[in-house]
Amino acid sequence: MQQTRGKTIGITLFILLLLTPIYWLLNMSFKTNKEILGGLTLWPQEFTFDNYIVIFTDPSWYNGYINSMMYVSMNVVITLLVALPAAYAFSRYKFLGDKHLFFWLLSNRMAPPAVFLLPFFQLYSSIGLFDTHIAVALAHCLFNVPLAVWILEGFMSGVPREYDEMAYIDGYSFPKFFVKIFLPMIRSGIGVTAFFAFMFSWVELLLARTLTSVDAQPIGAIMTRTIGASGIDWGVLAAAGVLTIIPGLLVIWFVRNHVATGFALGRV
Repeated sequence: MQQTRGKTIGITLFILLLLTPIYWLLNMSFKTNKEILGGLTLWPQEFTFDNYIVIFTDPSWYNGYINSMMYVSMNVVITLLVALPAAYAFSRYKFLGDKHLFFWLLSNRMAPPAVFLLPFFQLYSSIGLFDTHIAVALAHCLFNVPLAVWILEGFMSGVPREYDEMAYIDGYSFPKFFVKIFLPMIRSGIGVTAFFAFMFSWVELLLARTLTSVDAQPIGAIMTRTIGASGIDWGVLAAAGVLTIIPGLLVIWFVRNHVATGFALGRV
């Protein structure tokens, strides 16, 4: 009984510790700059929606969210389209250098994004992809595809090969078998992969900021440039931070069952 009570207290304190910064960000988003800089208050004394109104009425702000969602969505789709057949090949076939190639894919994921910053910038500037959504999406694929292949290969290896053989005996073509039979069997792995691809692409700032300037600038880059003549607009910055957290929460909500199963059964 005492041990259970201790665990409950520990979990409660841990949750409070995690939620405190989020609550403080939400609290600041409904305050004026004067109140934020005036002193410590646990809740807004002058409750205002002005900070959110600025976000939704100023094109420089809401376009940042649109840009971020566009290249993140493109990245997730491209990552899955590339990683699914690659992971199937690694899980079902043995070929010369397969283990070395698999390790090389993972080694790309281990490198920091700053290593590839200059090559991407020079390449995209030369071929006219600079400041486009597809440029950031493809750059993020360099890090997301290896991780996706590694995760999906673990799930696919857990599916017995007999399913493949039975499908061929029943007259299924490979595309029909892969889409209608195989993919539903690893939907938890696909959910986990999409979750990690989305989260990396959504929070990554260095590549997204360097490879864009105006037309495809993400919300993260805009949030770092809020200093004006009157100083930092803390209220608007806090409101932007709250709105930046919401897409991640929505993704977690929709794939929560797949993620839970994936953590239990897969490589993650």
